[in-house]
Amino acid sequence: MERSSSFRKNPSRETCEGIIKRILMTEVLEHGNNRHFHSAADFMGYFESLYPPSDALTKQVQRAIRSLNMPKDENGCFIVNKTTEQFDQEKEITRLLSVGNVSIDPMEDYETVFLTIAPHLRKYLIHVLEESETFKGKFLTIVETFNGLIIYTKNRKNLLILLNSLINNS
Repeated sequence: MERSSSFRKNPSRETCEGIIKRILMTEVLEHGNNRHFHSAADFMGYFESLYPPSDALTKQVQRAIRSLNMPKDENGCFIVNKTTEQFDQEKEITRLLSVGNVSIDPMEDYETVFLTIAPHLRKYLIHVLEESETFKGKFLTIVETFNGLIIYTKNRKNLLILLNSLINNS
C-alpha cells in the first residue's frame, strides 16, 4: 500500500526551530516586540495547520523551544535571537553601566597626539600626566602603544603648545 502524497510527517527539531524563529521575527517586525508567544503551546496552532496534530508534533515543538534556549522578557514572552546566557550577560552589563554611572563621550570631537617615548618610561609618564595639575582637563585618555603614547584631546593645538614648551625647556 502506498501512502497518500498529502500525508506529511512531523518536522525535524531543526525545522521547528527555524519556523519558531521566523514566527518570532515576524512578530517583532510587526509589533516591535513579542507580545504573544510564551510557551511551546502558543506555536501549536501554526504547526497544526501544517502538520497533523499529534503528541509527537507537540514534543518536537517543545524540544525545539528547549534547544533554542531563548530568554523571556518581564512579561514572560520569548526574546528571539538571544540565548539565556546572552540575555543574562546583557542584564549584568546593564547593571554595571548603571552602577558605574557610565556616560558616553563620542570621539568625533577628539583629536590625537602621538608621543614617541622609550618603553621603560611610558607607564610612569602616563601616571605623572594623570596626576599633573598642568595637564588636568587637557586630555580624555592616554593609550600606551608599541612605539609610544596616544593622547586623545579636544584641543590638540593647546596640548601641542604645552608639550612643546616642556620639551623645549629640557
